[in-house]
Amino acid sequence: MILIIGIFGIYSILSTIVIRWMNVKVIRRVPHDHTIALTFDDGPHPVYTLELLDLLKRHGVKATFFVVGENAEKNKEVIKRIQAEGHSLGLHHYRHVSSWFLSPLGLKKQLERTSEVLKRLTGEETRLYRPPWGHLNLFSLFLSKHYRIVMWSHIFKDWKVKECKEHLLHRLRNADSRGSIFVLHDNGATLGADEEAPRYMLECLDAFIEDALNRNIRFISLDDAS
Repeated sequence: MILIIGIFGIYSILSTIVIRWMNVKVIRRVPHDHTIALTFDDGPHPVYTLELLDLLKRHGVKATFFVVGENAEKNKEVIKRIQAEGHSLGLHHYRHVSSWFLSPLGLKKQLERTSEVLKRLTGEETRLYRPPWGHLNLFSLFLSKHYRIVMWSHIFKDWKVKECKEHLLHRLRNADSRGSIFVLHDNGATLGADEEAPRYMLECLDAFIEDALNRNIRFISLDDAS
């Protein structure tokens, strides 16, 4: 049992720690001051992602969506709208499953299947990848060698309604804008999340973007970050 736990720890937790703090392969900030890259995980959602797109369009802001492949297949027109409105798309596995519990072959299939879905819907390939929960495994670097692994500089627990109501707006406003990458969630139908959390996230995000634009903070998608 101790041996099994040790092997699992090396395969999953230790590999995640090492890879996430590598300077070359993993992106945690963009090289622009007074700039924020908004990123959204777990979608698309048939209601909240559309409301989010309306919000971004109203403010003239671009963002990046790390989508779950099976959600993309269920919401094809949402994916097409994301692309048409100039936002970036990235992979977030075909199903919202942690790399810690995927074999090398299983991880390969998650990446390939999601990539195929996005290519079929948009006619374009993405080179952006964020694993669910930021979890990586011993083979992640090799299997994702054609992608840029994107983590974040700021995470806000916006998958919980209570956090959104009590803390999110304050934390957004107090986060720095030194090329920061914010991760938020436009779908609450995932393990550990509150289904209605995106509704409250959107309210806070609307107020935050308006305030940030008044302070001359710029928002960019990750495809525009280089």
